[in-house]
Amino acid sequence: MADTTVEVLTIGHSTLPYERFIDLLRQASVTAIADVRTSPYSRHFPHFNRDTLRDELRQDQVAYVFLGEELGGRPKEKRFFCDGVADYEKMAETEAFARGLDRVIEGAKKYRIAMMCSEHDPLDCHRCLLVSRALHQRGVAVRHIVSGGEIVDHRQIEAQLMEMSGKSDVDLFDPPAKRLAAAYRDRAMKVAFSERQDTARKSAAAE
Repeated sequence: MADTTVEVLTIGHSTLPYERFIDLLRQASVTAIADVRTSPYSRHFPHFNRDTLRDELRQDQVAYVFLGEELGGRPKEKRFFCDGVADYEKMAETEAFARGLDRVIEGAKKYRIAMMCSEHDPLDCHRCLLVSRALHQRGVAVRHIVSGGEIVDHRQIEAQLMEMSGKSDVDLFDPPAKRLAAAYRDRAMKVAFSERQDTARKSAAAE
């Protein structure tokens, strides 16, 4: 178990201009970004391309590290897919993923880290459904920065997830941990990277 005093934040850059993004980081006293995007580029928002973002953050005294290889949400191997959708539970069992978590936890002892991906809503993103879940299970305090500037505890996000999935009611024969795991699984199957959607996206881009 990790030291429970360790805290990690998350943020989704979404369509934010860089100025608003850095304002959110400053409001939360963030001193380092851990980029967990598998592909750290944005065609429509080039200020979030890996090198550009790293350089901008450096000028604003915010450190940057890319962890998309270890903690990204788009697996490269077929064994990490279930019915064409990225299987977060299988991905969370790999040594690379564990190493990525270790790096975040160690980094959080020196920096105030925000894990960054692209989706606005934590419940639409693997940074929450995969990485934050695993950190939370290790005893790390995880909190999510949302675009309004609020910081939401991961336990609140889990309560929202349970409500969304219809699994928040007390069930004597279905313990809370089992219902929460099912809620994570159901949500991941809806929002995780899909081979089918990726094929359709590439076809549309080629037209």
